[in-house]
Amino acid sequence: MPDAPHARWFATPQNGAAIRALTTSLDLPEAIAHLLVCRGLTTPKAARAFLHPSLDQLHDPYLMLGMTPAVGRILASLRASEPILIYGDYDVDGTVATVLLKTAMERVATALGVPAQVRYHIPHRIREGYGIAESRLESAAAEGIRLIVSVDTGIRAFAAAREAERLGLDLIVTDHHLPDSAEGVPSALAVINPNQPGCPYPYKELCGAAVAFKLAQALLETTTPTPEDRARLRDKTLPSFLKLLAIATIADAVPLTGENHIIASLGLRELQKPSQPGLRALMELAQIDTALPISATDVGFRLAPRINAAGRMDIASDVVEMFLSRDPAAARLLAEKLHRLNDERRAVEAEALRDIEERIEILRAEPEGLAACLVLDDPDWHRGVIGILASRVVDRTGRPALVLAHEDGQAYGSGRSVPGFHLLDALTAANADPLLTRFGGHAHAVGFSLPSGRVAELRTRMAQQADAALSGQPVIEEIECDAELQLADITPAFLTWIERLGPFGIGNREPLFLSHGLRLASAVKAVKEKHLRLHVEQVNTTARFGGMAWSRRTNWVEHAAAWGLQPGSLVDLTYRLNHNRHPDFGGWELEIIALRPHAATRN
Repeated sequence: MPDAPHARWFATPQNGAAIRALTTSLDLPEAIAHLLVCRGLTTPKAARAFLHPSLDQLHDPYLMLGMTPAVGRILASLRASEPILIYGDYDVDGTVATVLLKTAMERVATALGVPAQVRYHIPHRIREGYGIAESRLESAAAEGIRLIVSVDTGIRAFAAAREAERLGLDLIVTDHHLPDSAEGVPSALAVINPNQPGCPYPYKELCGAAVAFKLAQALLETTTPTPEDRARLRDKTLPSFLKLLAIATIADAVPLTGENHIIASLGLRELQKPSQPGLRALMELAQIDTALPISATDVGFRLAPRINAAGRMDIASDVVEMFLSRDPAAARLLAEKLHRLNDERRAVEAEALRDIEERIEILRAEPEGLAACLVLDDPDWHRGVIGILASRVVDRTGRPALVLAHEDGQAYGSGRSVPGFHLLDALTAANADPLLTRFGGHAHAVGFSLPSGRVAELRTRMAQQADAALSGQPVIEEIECDAELQLADITPAFLTWIERLGPFGIGNREPLFLSHGLRLASAVKAVKEKHLRLHVEQVNTTARFGGMAWSRRTNWVEHAAAWGLQPGSLVDLTYRLNHNRHPDFGGWELEIIALRPHAATRN
């Protein structure tokens, strides 16, 4: 959302009937009922399920098209002790999916009383790239493998599927990315993807690891013949899987609605009891205190970057080994390696980001300004951080962005989008006259490659797509707040209810509030020259809060000086409520998204 001072602010209109129904039926504060209605939870049944997530709310795995033949083929291989190869991906989603499915297969083999021969392959981001490599299928066939199961990849692997068939390999594809609308799905023994045509599965927004989890759940259920077995699966085994699955769900930025909300909610609770030595070590290195509630922010900004660092900077199979290892010392060493790689990734990212910010400022100063979709490339940027860089560009500009690195005549790109602009659809349309070597993704994020010499053409086509989709207007023009509040409304009970609405992310954003006419209780303070700390109070009350205004697209220090803000000045704020759990100076504070002089005092 834009935090420019001239943006229009408004609160979401209230649906009085739905709010009254929730308030009466669930004994909720009216403001909380309003927030639930804002999230599409307009009936007591839907709101009650949201506030009380449980495993029983998850859908039956067999509702997914392809699940029955996939389970049957895997069981046949396990019973015959045939080697199985899991083909994963190098990000958090792909590595976690690999761990979950391998663990489930091995548990099923143990229950069947047979030795498990479950191997895995995580492609190297630089040497192999995204997707199923035909050369790896050849080596698998030479190793005596007859069954390949992909996770978080494969829905557009048409050539790989044909090669698997030629080699006599059975291929099971599990994926969540959108299939090719023209070609459909690859020819495989089974394709499990809720987004494929004809799949009746009612929830379509699962990440790749969640699709793999559904297959794992279906497999594990085959070895639960008694009520005691089924209770153990429900109460112990599946919750233990949700620890890692919650990390993948949050890291992959899928909407935290429906099943994803359940997975994230339950998984974050389970993360307070990390049993795997690798996970426990990584959480310690990330300084996550398991004695406190663990948030999606902890996962998204502390755990996930360390897991992703392996695939970005080195070998992602280290992640799988860390999570699978039962040796605390060995797992600790791998966790420490991921921690170091993340430090390297941050340094590489920071250097490239400085370059990008300079380019953005140059583009802003040009007569035509910033393009509706930014396409930035450089031969010196590291391929492992282009996805992060794309996210940073979106944060700073409010525009969809593609960031590319070059290697051996090929440009490798990653893209991130904004609400209202379906990035995969735009990329697909831009490729109507074939330009890309390969591509895939979803509405919010894409990955692709093309010859280096054609990046300028891609830039032109994507600008055309964005202009057409957005009618030449800025992507985001307004700040829509959930509700207008008085500071006195922010009581301890209200804050407790706010926490119950989490975990927050895409599809379940942190509530955004609007307050008018707050008085500055002290002088504003610059932090690192561009961020702003301030304390505000409600006029004629004792309600008072401190807050931070982080400068991403707007330098709030400069604006505060230009407005002449001083103690006693009246301001309007849009903000989130942030619970700082620091033992010495923690507490609730305002995360200020935008501020301006109060309307009554502005010209």
